[in-house]
Amino acid sequence: MTDEVSEAPTGGVTEVDAGFVVRWLEAAAVAIDRASGELTELDSAIGDGDHGSNMRRGFAAVGETFRGEPPTTPGAALTVAGRRLVSTVGGASGPLYGTLLRRAGKALGEAERVSGAEFGEALRAGTDAVAQLGGAVRGDKTMLDALYPAVEVLCSGGAAGLDVAAAHRAAAEGAEATVPLRARKGRASYLGERSEGHRDPGAVSSALLVGALALAAEGDDDE
Repeated sequence: MTDEVSEAPTGGVTEVDAGFVVRWLEAAAVAIDRASGELTELDSAIGDGDHGSNMRRGFAAVGETFRGEPPTTPGAALTVAGRRLVSTVGGASGPLYGTLLRRAGKALGEAERVSGAEFGEALRAGTDAVAQLGGAVRGDKTMLDALYPAVEVLCSGGAAGLDVAAAHRAAAEGAEATVPLRARKGRASYLGERSEGHRDPGAVSSALLVGALALAAEGDDDE
C-alpha cells in the first residue's frame, strides 16, 4: 500500500482546533484519491468493487464543503464532514464513515479547542458507534480492525498528546492483519472461506484516514 505519511512527526498532538480537523480530512482526501485504484482492486476481490471511487468522491466533497463554509470548532468540522460523507458515499461506507465522524463531533461539543486526549476519546466514541451500527467487533474483517488499534494508541497518550505516528502504525498493522481473516460482516461475508487471503478495503481506507493525522500534525509544526 502506498504510504504517504510514513515520515510522521514524533511529538504528540496536545491540542486540536477546527484547523487541525480540516487539515486532517483534506490530507485524508489526498491519500484516498491516490490509493483509490488500490482500494477498488481490494474491493473487487471481496466486495462490490466501488470502495475506491465512493471514498474518493465523498472525501472530495468534504473538502468542497470546508471551502464553502469553514468550520469554527473541531466538533462542527467533524459533524459537517460526517453528514457530507453520508450524502455522497455510496454503499455501507457512507453511513459507517459518517457515523464515525458525526459521533466524534458530538462528543467534542462546541468547544473551540480540545485537548489531544479529548480528541482521542471522541474518536473512540465514533469507533464504538460504528461497531454498534454495523453489529461488528474487532476480528470480523472490517474497518474496526484498523480503527480500534489506532484509537487505543490515541487514547493512551494522556497529557503527552496524540502519538499520531504510532496510531498510524497500529492502524496499518491492523489492516494487514485482516488478510487471513474470514469476513463475518458485509458483502465479503457471503464469500465464506474465499474472503480469506485479502486485505479488507475498509480497514485499508481507515488506515489511510488515521495516517492523515500525521500530515495535519506536520501542519501544526509549520505554524
